[in-house]
Amino acid sequence: MTDDPYLWLEEVTGETALDWVRERNAETITELTGTERFTGLRDGIREVLDADDRIPYVRRRGDHLYNFWQDAANPRGLWRRTTLESYRSADPEWELVLDVDALAKAEDESWVWQGAAVLRPSYRRALVELSRGGADATVVREFDLETKAFVTDGFTLPEAKSSVGWIDEDRIYVGTDFGEGSLTASGYPRIAKEWRRGTPLSEAVTVYEGKPDDVSAGAFHDPTEGFERDFVYRSPDFYRTEKHLRLADGELVKVDVPLDADTSAHREWLLINTRTPWTVAGTTHPAGALLVARFDDYLAGGRDLTVLFEPDEHTSLQYWMWTRNHLIVASLQDVKSRFDVLTPAENWARAPLAGAPEAGAADILDTSDDRDDEYFLNTSGYTQPSTLYRGEVGAEAEVLKQAPAFFDADGLSTRQYFATSDDGTRIPYFVVGQENDGPTLMTGYGGFEVPLTPGYSGMLGRGWLARGGIYVVANIRGGGEYGPDWHQSVVKENRMRVYEDFAAVAKDLVTRGITTPERLGIQGGSNGGLLMGVMLTRYPELFGAIVCQVPLLDMRRYHKLLAGASWVAEYGDPDDPGEWAYLKEYSPYQNIAPGRPYPPTIILTSTRDDRVHPGHARKTMARLTELGYDVRYYENIEGGHGAAADNEQLAFKWSLVYEFLWRQLMPS
Repeated sequence: MTDDPYLWLEEVTGETALDWVRERNAETITELTGTERFTGLRDGIREVLDADDRIPYVRRRGDHLYNFWQDAANPRGLWRRTTLESYRSADPEWELVLDVDALAKAEDESWVWQGAAVLRPSYRRALVELSRGGADATVVREFDLETKAFVTDGFTLPEAKSSVGWIDEDRIYVGTDFGEGSLTASGYPRIAKEWRRGTPLSEAVTVYEGKPDDVSAGAFHDPTEGFERDFVYRSPDFYRTEKHLRLADGELVKVDVPLDADTSAHREWLLINTRTPWTVAGTTHPAGALLVARFDDYLAGGRDLTVLFEPDEHTSLQYWMWTRNHLIVASLQDVKSRFDVLTPAENWARAPLAGAPEAGAADILDTSDDRDDEYFLNTSGYTQPSTLYRGEVGAEAEVLKQAPAFFDADGLSTRQYFATSDDGTRIPYFVVGQENDGPTLMTGYGGFEVPLTPGYSGMLGRGWLARGGIYVVANIRGGGEYGPDWHQSVVKENRMRVYEDFAAVAKDLVTRGITTPERLGIQGGSNGGLLMGVMLTRYPELFGAIVCQVPLLDMRRYHKLLAGASWVAEYGDPDDPGEWAYLKEYSPYQNIAPGRPYPPTIILTSTRDDRVHPGHARKTMARLTELGYDVRYYENIEGGHGAAADNEQLAFKWSLVYEFLWRQLMPS
């Protein structure tokens, strides 16, 4: 497609484009809503989202546990806090910190909470981020956690994709839109400045500059007592970062590791996570290893490294978190969670973490790395509601909260199978539901080293499983299920393997008698939306329905739209003829053709998505409609990349999805 007749749909808020959106939305709403089933889906999902007995997940900030809570009465949410003693009770006493709904009403803005950076170690101040309609771009305002009010003449930033962090009570590091040349080609901060209280932003002092073609650059401060450090960094692409220690006189000392290695400092230690094999001091460490050295020794040139984790064909490192005296290492074994505790004072002795599940998935939600050895652990499975534990390393964990069951899981099972992709690689996948030939919903992601792990979803349970549907999660390459190699083996020119993996799982489901193509629907969002677009245009005969959400679809122009330039390391550069040669083979928008057996499709996006441009979804809808295909479209005006700004919008969006799937896969 040399000339694009639908470029006008890339005008996000252009009136002609928005009129087109409103017309498409009205068509979809007319078709899919108004029935008893849709109403039941919407109301059932809304009950899950607003349920009073959900677990109110917390983060420790000093003596308080903070929670952000949304329900029917508070759709934009309450930022609130309590004590551990109160949180242990069935009905904690919550102290209101900030009412986002009241703020939105008072200021006549569609505020969506995007988090807060709290000052350590005093925990007296916070830099609160709020976005209009859920976009990635935020406004930043300083908030006093003692008076529970915004600070008059405090640190504030106008709407931008900013990066902010505390140095001390009177200074912050800030990266934002300072004007021409201050942002990278991807739209993220390129310049880091030190901003002192009481001075205008224009007088903030530049401490570091990245390059225009970098993804981003910035600075941050580690306030750990006795180990206070400042760092600056630049990320040339999505997977490489150059980091320097910034000394008090402004001198920069490079943290000399491979650019694609991830590093972090904690007290006297430097952790290094390799993404590719690394030979140092005569030893080659594999991709996905976790190494440790003494921070000062390493920066002085020493290379005495201790191996804390090495991957194997079944096991990969996911992340690590420090408590005051221990390191918790999270890994996956064939997509099942595992946690080990390593103790520096005991020569990195290893022990299993108390409270970790024997099967399923779990996540460390928070630790007290400067206070004690406390951790919060959440466990769940596809049919197992969440349990929240609090533990202290070395002691048994206590159950703090248990989530209710939002659907009847009797008769439902979870099985793991392996399909064989075109090149012989074994691809794991989970099947959840009754063991029969039922309507099947399959999902996948396959990108950016992001794993899909088992977890409980009341929305999915009510909207799909409890109604007799089967749910499938394909752990295809490109994700992080088996470490960096699982991802890097399919970037750029090898991308087609991702789609071959997903197709292989679809075929394996049919071979095993779990479903048939006519009863197999698929769903994916963002990079998973690209996956859906490729399935539509290259493998249409395998599916009965496709749900494509906040997708990338025009791979000819993706790098010119919003944050798209930051993903060139994943997909390739369309302006490079050699890289466009393989991109054009699967780019969904360019590969839409007449006369193909495309299954019924629904495309969903958000006007306020400032990460993946809604033009991808709009133009693909227009092209498919032009050729007479069975396709419908819904674009939420709010919502950002999540395509929903509150629980009402989220329930409506997913009800559209499930109603569409039931109509296509279980026609009456």
